[in-house]
Amino acid sequence: MIKGGFKGKLLRVNLTTKEVKSEALNEEWAQKYLGGRGYGTRLLLEEIDPKVDPLSEENKVIFATGPLDGTLAPSSGRTMVITKGPLNGAIACSNAGGHFGPALKHTGYDMIVVEGKSAEPVYIWINKGKVEFRSAKEIWGKLADESDELIREQTHPLAETMTIGPAGEKLSPISSVMFNGHRASGRTGVGAAVGSKNLKGIAVRGNEDTPVADPEAFMKAVYKARDILSKDAFAGQGAAMLGTAMLVNVINGVGGFPTRNAQDAYFPEANKISGETLREKNLIRNEGCAECPIACGRVTVVKSGPYKGTIGGGPEYESVWSFGAMCGVSDLDAVISANHLCDKYGIDTIAMGSTVACAMELYEKGYMPKEDAPFELRFGSAEAMLKAVELACKQEGNFGKLLAQGSYRLAEHYGHPELSMSAKKQEFPAYDPRAIKGMGLEYATSNRGACHVRGYGTAVEVLGDADQYAYEGKAAIIKTLQDLTGALDSSGICLFTTFGLSANELAEMVSTATGFSIDAQEFMKIGERIWNIEKLFNLKAGFTRQDDTLPPRILNEPIKTGPSKGQVEDLEKMLDEYYQLRGWDKDSVPTEEKLKELEVQISK
Repeated sequence: MIKGGFKGKLLRVNLTTKEVKSEALNEEWAQKYLGGRGYGTRLLLEEIDPKVDPLSEENKVIFATGPLDGTLAPSSGRTMVITKGPLNGAIACSNAGGHFGPALKHTGYDMIVVEGKSAEPVYIWINKGKVEFRSAKEIWGKLADESDELIREQTHPLAETMTIGPAGEKLSPISSVMFNGHRASGRTGVGAAVGSKNLKGIAVRGNEDTPVADPEAFMKAVYKARDILSKDAFAGQGAAMLGTAMLVNVINGVGGFPTRNAQDAYFPEANKISGETLREKNLIRNEGCAECPIACGRVTVVKSGPYKGTIGGGPEYESVWSFGAMCGVSDLDAVISANHLCDKYGIDTIAMGSTVACAMELYEKGYMPKEDAPFELRFGSAEAMLKAVELACKQEGNFGKLLAQGSYRLAEHYGHPELSMSAKKQEFPAYDPRAIKGMGLEYATSNRGACHVRGYGTAVEVLGDADQYAYEGKAAIIKTLQDLTGALDSSGICLFTTFGLSANELAEMVSTATGFSIDAQEFMKIGERIWNIEKLFNLKAGFTRQDDTLPPRILNEPIKTGPSKGQVEDLEKMLDEYYQLRGWDKDSVPTEEKLKELEVQISK
């Protein structure tokens, strides 16, 4: 019996028929997969054909919380968006911070399952459990932050919102879902999945508390976790002071900062776009998500120059890198402006910056006819970078439409897919695998495509004690971290807590909240179970071992300059060992023994 943590209900919304149903959570699934990413993936695997067109009515989009959302657990403000990803057809789960997740719990629901397709643009208003469909005709076409404001004007000024921008409406496979205007579920093209259903947004407001099974033990675990986090160098100090951009000088300093479309991994002008410079030059204030003691979020402004007046959330480390070093740009004001544009239009900043960098290399090497680009696309040009971002966000002209498809489709269009710095067609983030070996294994094996938050190896390889250049032991490290983040994403708590908290502290909060018997070992097993059902989804969708790979540049071209000069990534040194540790065969298929051990039973 579910005793706490969960509200115990999901809301099923059919946009075609406008039918709304409240359903009890499957208790067995809640125990095996928790909520969020785990429960959402299990439900999706049960209810859709993994081969379905991601933009069809048959696909579903799930907005899911975990059992710690809506409680006093630290950093418990995550919301998961689970669907079949439009970017690559793989299982997609993209999460965001903010306050939407806890607010959804306050309405009495743990998650929303969106089905079908509305004949006309709509948004959903959930007010204290009551559900309304409202016309979004006048909001369709508006920017994400404008839509947030308009929906709150029409519902409640304190409502929490999910919206898509024009990029999602126009079905860009790199479009985002935005929460409260600037918190992004950015990866895998989830914005297009929402846009394909003519759903402009969701607003939620409620006043129900989330009960916990053992309040006294839960609060003891919460205070313990908060104390640990307050003393951690990253979570308690660095992230609060400099935000995630604190990593710019750190990662560049070890020679792992992909530069000029990863033609190199060291950016001599990194300090100009660093967290230190951002704090000194542009920071207005810090911002935290629900119950967050870290407050790594930034609100920034451009105070002078051609981009004067630009103000908004971020940029995060990945965005600073993608519009900065990846494009060879050292103008921080231009980077902030590009990030702001992407948030307004609802587009993934990692993918967007990498796509512009890919376009720059195609242009400079003569693979892209000069007449195809409306202007010179050269590395180091802040003006060209921003123009390209604006064209893609607005999907202006053939070139803008092509950029909005992401780097893989762009590079493929010009006959050079190898110049897309991606895995499973998803652009990899700001850690060069040639310099940080485990990150290459993480990118290649990530079920949703290249990703840094599915097992943050950098925490061990750069910020921890592991040798960043060693291959030995990395398969075990990455598997462990992947399992940990699987359970973490299903509990409703932020990845950054793992800089201080172990599976012991996390399991203690989850078990005392839910009443389930979960220790550290069981917490990790939940994460492993989730990783395996995601893999099963992808196998059914047609993915194979051949998709667990990296760009040829990463495997064959040595880093040219900096501390990691001469390094390449030898993925095969780790891949077979990784499959063996996972209990998969050499074709990356989970064995019957492993599925039985994990008690995974899929009905179709």
